[in-house]
Amino acid sequence: MNKNDLIAAVSSITELSKADATKAVDGVLEAVTGSLKEGNEVRLVGFGTFSVAHRKASTGRNPRTGESIQIPASNQPKFKAGKALKDAVN
Repeated sequence: MNKNDLIAAVSSITELSKADATKAVDGVLEAVTGSLKEGNEVRLVGFGTFSVAHRKASTGRNPRTGESIQIPASNQPKFKAGKALKDAVN
């Protein structure tokens, strides 16, 4: 499912127009992104938790040349599925 499929599904389930469903989906994604940028986690009970994990800088190897390279520290988004979502999939 891609973003357009998600918008169509939201439109069908909620009986909103596609334009309104697009605004709703974009709004949710923007709110989650904004919260993660601020360092907060987003908990959706029954669905899951979005959070940010910090990765330390490390040394890696270029597989073609074998030379060492520095991999900079970064923040990575994480998602942990909630129990209801896990149960629904299984």
